[in-house]
This record gives sequence, structure tokens and C-alpha cells, in this order.
Amino acid sequence: MPLPASKSESNRALIIQALAEEEITLHNLSEARDTQTMQRLLQSNEPELDVLDAGTTMRFLIAYCTVKKLGKIIKGTPRMHQRPVRILVDALREIGADIQYLQEEGYPPVHIRGMTLNQSMKHVQMRGDISSQYISALLMIAPTFDHGLLLELIGKIGSRPYINMTLSLMQRFGVDPIWENERAIRIETSTYQSGNYTIESDWSGASYWYSFMALAEQGEIVLKGLRKDSFQGDQAVVEIMENLGVRTQFGAEGVRLSKQGAMRSFSYDFSDCPDLAQTVAVTCAAAGVPCTMTGLESLRIKETDRIAALQTELVKIGAKLNEEDSRWQLVPSPELIRPEKLTIDTYDDHRMAMAFAPLVMKLELVIENPEVVNKSYPRFWEDLQKAGVETTERE
Repeated sequence: MPLPASKSESNRALIIQALAEEEITLHNLSEARDTQTMQRLLQSNEPELDVLDAGTTMRFLIAYCTVKKLGKIIKGTPRMHQRPVRILVDALREIGADIQYLQEEGYPPVHIRGMTLNQSMKHVQMRGDISSQYISALLMIAPTFDHGLLLELIGKIGSRPYINMTLSLMQRFGVDPIWENERAIRIETSTYQSGNYTIESDWSGASYWYSFMALAEQGEIVLKGLRKDSFQGDQAVVEIMENLGVRTQFGAEGVRLSKQGAMRSFSYDFSDCPDLAQTVAVTCAAAGVPCTMTGLESLRIKETDRIAALQTELVKIGAKLNEEDSRWQLVPSPELIRPEKLTIDTYDDHRMAMAFAPLVMKLELVIENPEVVNKSYPRFWEDLQKAGVETTERE
């Protein structure tokens, strides 16, 4: 099964390409709407850039337009205007950025008015427990600063693999980031070098196929274009799904998934891979496997409040997601509830649609607003049909 390319890698590579003075050629860019939006806006001469619902695009473009001294207004959907950017904007202001909030303080839309680099401010602190996108946005523009940057991360560091993905891609194009310790990253003044790079397939997209395999009675599937030495934190799905009876074998084409035996209850910290949480919660609920989940705090500020959305939808099949002291207990029903007509609301969130889709292995269901998958995996429903899952579009 061919998978979409990683939009996380694609969006970082596009920013690096735009910052480079030499030519960088990228292959296998993601077809996701977020990446298409990033490409379009990087080439736009319009005074206002509309990122739609693309959070990564919003955060990366704020940093990019600032260092490029582009006088742009950056806006998005109503939900995007509820997703905070203060941590990034505060850091950029410390370095000399002139950024104005146009509506609510701390939230988009923002007006990028320029940047006069504060030469004395080379050491910036930033919270590490909210979103790695703020950190990556600042890291990628840091080589263009006259005196580089020492970025110190405060508190718990979430989604560390996404930070390491950013640093690895920067290194791939000639910038040499240095971890001074577990909390500080030094970027010296340098320039991105020319080169070619092929974007890896998307491990987040692969996670839904792992869920299908976990809920199937038997079978095998090959997911193409995935690497064992991946930059992507969502490769953690390999380890997680072992608990749910899915075996992974790496080969030249990608990975082969097969059933390997009994399922067992488990605990997992999703701090480094929060995008897997919905898929795992639904799989456990459908399979009757209890699970303890931590590191879900960032799900509150995604496309929707994903924790609340999961709690609402899982009840429909008898499962509960209970929170206590920053731990979430997934408690499945002793017997899967099978409504005559199960309808899943998606809350304008692509991952809600795809995380709940594997329930079709157990019961008939309706996914509302199925087009939301265009954000990251436009071919999702088509690929399901190719795999033998019958889908019909409701009038």
C-alpha cells in the first residue's frame, strides 16, 4: 500500500528550501492540504496569507516572514484563531521582531511588521511543553541570525522527535546544530547548502493501517516507503501496536504488518507522539484492551480539543477515557456496544475521521464530513477501497 509522504518532513524541508541561497531539490512532497498550502503561500506576493487550518504552516510562516522582513498578515480559520502563538511571538520579539496581534492577544491573526535583530539577545528561553512547532520554527531561521542562537527549553520537553527531525533536516542541508545539554540547542550563523532530498512516507498515516490490522482476524499488508532509521516520532506505532497483536517486519519496500498473537493491556507516554493517541485509544476500545495514556496535554490545542472529542465519541461504543492527575485511563466496555447505526462526528479534525475508520472491522459506521482527511491523507478513502473496505458516500 503506497502511503502519503510525511507532511511534517515536507513542511520543514520547504521552509529550509525557501531560506537557502543555493538550490535545494525536494522529491516526494506530501499531497496533504497543509503542505500544498505551505507551498502556495511561500510563493505568494499577497499582503495576507491564509493558512486555513494548518497549524504547522501558521507557526513556521510567522517565523519565516519575520526573518525575511516580509510585511504580511497571517490568518486562518476561526479554529486557527483559537490556537495560541504567544510563545513563538514572544521569542521572536525578544530577538527584535515587530509583530502585532490583530484580534485577541496571543492568538492569530498576526501582522508581521518586520525585524531589527537585537544583536545582544543571542540566548532565548522557550517553554518545551506546549508545541514543538514553536521550537522548530525558531530553530530553522536561527542560522540566518548574525550571531546565531542559543535556545534553552524550559520545563518538560514534549514531541522531542519532532525537534530532532528539524535538527536532522537542518544538518542534512549543511547547518550543524549542537545540543549543549539536554535543554539547550546552539545554532551558529551559517547558510543552508544545496542538495536533493526525498521525503519519507508518513508514519502517522501508517498508524491507521496498523489499527486495521489489529482489529482484523488475520491478514498481511505492506506499507511502502517507510524507513527503519526514520526521523519521525510516530514510528513509535511499531512498539505500541506490538501490544495489540501487530508484528512489523522492515524490508526494502517498507514494512510488512501481520497478526502475531494475543493482545495485552499496557501503559504508554505519548509526549513524543501525540498524533498517535486517537488511533490507539480507538483501537484499544474496539479490541477490549485497557490502556493507560500520559503525555496527552497538547491534544487540547490541536484542530479540536481531541481529548474531549475522544471522550464524546468513545462513549458511543461503550468505552470511557477517564482523566486523573494527567493520566488518562482507556476503559473499554466488557462487550463492544454495536449501535444499529453508529455515526462518528469528526469535529473538523482529520485524525478523528481516520482514527475511528478502523471500527468498520467490527461494525457498520458513518463518518461525518469525511473530506477532512484532505488535510493530511487525501487518498485515505480511496486506499481503503483498494484494500477491500467497502465505502459509500452518503447523499
